[in-house]
Amino acid sequence: MTRDCVVVADPARRDAGGRRRWRPGDFVPPLDDLADTYAGRDLSVKTAPGLDPAAAPWAAEVELISLDGRVREASLLSAGLATASRRATVLSSDGTGWSITDAESDDVAVGPPGRWLVDPDGAVVRAGLVRHYAARYGLWQLDEHIAYLTGDAPPPGVRAFRVLDHGHYSEKTLRATLRAHEVGRLEILVRGLDVDPDALRRRLKPRGPNEATVVLTRLGRTPTALLCRAERTPTL
Repeated sequence: MTRDCVVVADPARRDAGGRRRWRPGDFVPPLDDLADTYAGRDLSVKTAPGLDPAAAPWAAEVELISLDGRVREASLLSAGLATASRRATVLSSDGTGWSITDAESDDVAVGPPGRWLVDPDGAVVRAGLVRHYAARYGLWQLDEHIAYLTGDAPPPGVRAFRVLDHGHYSEKTLRATLRAHEVGRLEILVRGLDVDPDALRRRLKPRGPNEATVVLTRLGRTPTALLCRAERTPTL
């Protein structure tokens, strides 16, 4: 029997017809069987990013991995491989990447919008590391239950949003704001409010030479609209 090695497994998650299997017991081999077979060994299992960590109580670390802004997979690591409980790894097709774990500080405040709005990568959000990410880059939360972050300077190498205007959200007020800024090309992002972006855009009928992003969210119980300009920040 081979010893002193890491067992890496990638169980099949589709059946013969190509349909995705969602239950860990339907993987080939089943997730529990893998854990039982290699109990006491260093084990790394690739799986879908939506897997409930409770399905793998043996996993001491869960890593969420994204590529070019899309969360692609999760990795379950046994105790001998773990260096944290939760990790997010963000990769780009240009070969760059970075990671963050729950071993870092999550001491951040909640406050009003700063100069920039930041929407963390999906791997960070799914790994439950939004506050850790904020602490790393000197950001703060708009609301403790919403994943948007804000600050006076954005992290490097991300698509961030320069805040141009913000206030209480209503369609009437937003329509007037867009008219004042002559916005004709409009991206609408929503989190924490029950708003259909496409339907809202049709009702707003934006006209003008400028382009902007409207972020609709809530601060506490207050529906809030932030008019922003999307910018790609330089990498270090």
